[in-house]
Formats: sequence, C-alpha cells, structure tokens
Amino acid sequence: MDIDLARAWVQAITVAVGRHKDYLTQLDSAIGDADHGTNLDRGFTAAAAAVSDLSPETVGAVFTNTGTTLISTIGGASGPLYGGAFRALGKALDFPAAEPLAFAEALAAGLDSIQKLGTAVPGDKTMIDAYAPAVAAFKEQARQGTGFAAAAAAAADAAEEGMRATTPLQARKGRASYLGARSVGHQDPGATSTALIFRALADTAARA
Repeated sequence: MDIDLARAWVQAITVAVGRHKDYLTQLDSAIGDADHGTNLDRGFTAAAAAVSDLSPETVGAVFTNTGTTLISTIGGASGPLYGGAFRALGKALDFPAAEPLAFAEALAAGLDSIQKLGTAVPGDKTMIDAYAPAVAAFKEQARQGTGFAAAAAAAADAAEEGMRATTPLQARKGRASYLGARSVGHQDPGATSTALIFRALADTAARA
C-alpha cells in the first residue's frame, strides 16, 4: 500500500458507492432510515475530491483526510463509524508505504474504532459482520507472505460472505434492532457497503 494506491482506493470506493447508491438505499429502506446510499455517496464524493487535492507525504495522510471528510459530510451513524475507521487507518500508517502485515494491523485498528463506537460484535447484523472477517482474511494471507493484491481479494471475498450471512440474522444493534424479528430476512446495508469498500480495495490492488 503506497500513497497512489491509497488515493486510488478512495476513488474506487466513490465509484462503487455511486453505482450502488440506490441499492444501498433500498436495503436501508427495509430496516433503517432509507438514507444509507445517499449519505455514503455524498461522503465519499467529498472524500475523493479532498484527497485528489491533497499532496500527502504518507499513506496515513490520505486516510486521515478521508476519515475527517466522512465525519463532516455523512449524517447518522455511518459518518462517525466509517470516518473513525479511516482515521484509525491513517494513524496506524504514518509512512509512505506499508507492507501487507502493517496494513492488516491498520485494518484491525479500524475495526477496533468501529466496535468501540458502535459496541457491535459479529452476529449483531451490522457492518462488523463484513468488516471482521475481511480483517481476519487479510491478516491470515499477510502472515502467510501472500502479496497485497491476493490478501485484498481474500478480504473482499470474506466481507461478501459475511454480508450475505446477515440476511437470516435478527438485528441486535442500530436502528434495525428496533424491528426485532422483522429484521430477519433482510441483508444489512452497513455490511453491504463494507463489502463494497473491500471489493474496491481488491479491484484497485489488482490493477496496481
């Protein structure tokens, strides 16, 4: 992970979110506020513009700037959760380039940030259900000495599997939890956007 790849990842997330904005909103309309896609599209569009104007000296600067922009532009819970995660990535990656293991630890720091703020655990039907397995998969590949692109692909696959696994769950956190048993049968929008973010990372790394 270097500065160019970091910037390209943010741009790729923006494209992916824009492409799936209506789908994310559709998922959120079933068990949330029906604004997840719109909020994320606004936030990442602003973040992409911010990092394109940036002259960063470290990978961390790209992610810190992204996180700060997300927090200031996304309403509801998604802004602090995603923004905090990217700021945690930024804090952990205060150098011009990062090897896979260092990036894995940074992803874990992002997960810690989300869990401290949202207090969710795997199985609660939240973004954690996609994020946690993605981190575990990336870290396992990195420990085996796999290249960055292969580790990112494994993380994206794990995130998507976790995303799909939210459908039969009953939500225990967030607005969806207010629905009780009625939340069963719906894919979680936060887990879905998280999977999009990790797939964007895999696609970007594959092209690098």
